[in-house]
Amino acid sequence: MLPVPDGLDGMRVDAGLAKLLGLSRTVVAELAESGEVLLDGKAVGKSERLAAGGLLEVTLPDPDRPVEVVAEPVEGMKILHDDEDIVVVSKPVGVAVHPSPGWTGPTVVGGLAAAGLRISTSGAAERQGVVHRLDAGTTGVMVVAKSEHAYTVLKRAFKERTVEKGYHAVVQGHPDPTRGTIDAPIDRHPKHDYKFAVVAGGRPSVTHYEVVEAFRAASLLDVKLETGRTHQIRVHFSALRHPCVGDLTYGADPVLARKLGLTRQWLHARTLGFAHPADGRWVQFEAEYPEDLAHALRVLRDES
Repeated sequence: MLPVPDGLDGMRVDAGLAKLLGLSRTVVAELAESGEVLLDGKAVGKSERLAAGGLLEVTLPDPDRPVEVVAEPVEGMKILHDDEDIVVVSKPVGVAVHPSPGWTGPTVVGGLAAAGLRISTSGAAERQGVVHRLDAGTTGVMVVAKSEHAYTVLKRAFKERTVEKGYHAVVQGHPDPTRGTIDAPIDRHPKHDYKFAVVAGGRPSVTHYEVVEAFRAASLLDVKLETGRTHQIRVHFSALRHPCVGDLTYGADPVLARKLGLTRQWLHARTLGFAHPADGRWVQFEAEYPEDLAHALRVLRDES
């Protein structure tokens, strides 16, 4: 049992407890819905408000309970390359990379298991073979390690930034200059812990971009990531007041999103290049745009 700190007074239960306990809002919301969060002895829902001085009782999930990998086919996931060491896929929208508490949708790891592909056993049980991630709402190319050697080599390559990660993004307006670098630290948003922000003292984050096509209301950018922070591209362009089209979380125009038929940010992991872990030769893979992003581009071009 612990008192609600003054700093959490008036916050939603899910946001406040996530901040207090270091859990994700999804996990806290699940706990609340299961009756595991009590405020002054009464079960509270995730959207109720905390009151300073109130007494909290939270039954935390068992940290030793493994998150199960469910082998199920993932509609729209394409295997771009497969050999003894790696498998490269084009991840569709609405698919997480690996299982996590609170996620009930499809995963890349589960899709590979359903396809009968053996992947590396390194890493936590639910993240075996995973050397980098894409948000569930971001599509595009990613690599998964199949051999233990590949896992070790690729983890080091991502850490040492020798991997070339190329994204395409459609942002609102027209960035000036048309080619540049955004060097701005990123951390959790100070008021909304479900998103991130440019924050003094945050983790160093560097994004390089170039406008490749300009439309009346938006621009198609080629983006290269030097670092790989959560939501990095979305946060950096939102900070420049050029949010990714369709990215309502980070300030995009909902009217433009509806006109383009977008229900998520226009952001796609277009290319991925790295030294192959087997022999060091440079390999590069490319993922085509999914239909929702291609449709939005067609509409923008027709109106320009």
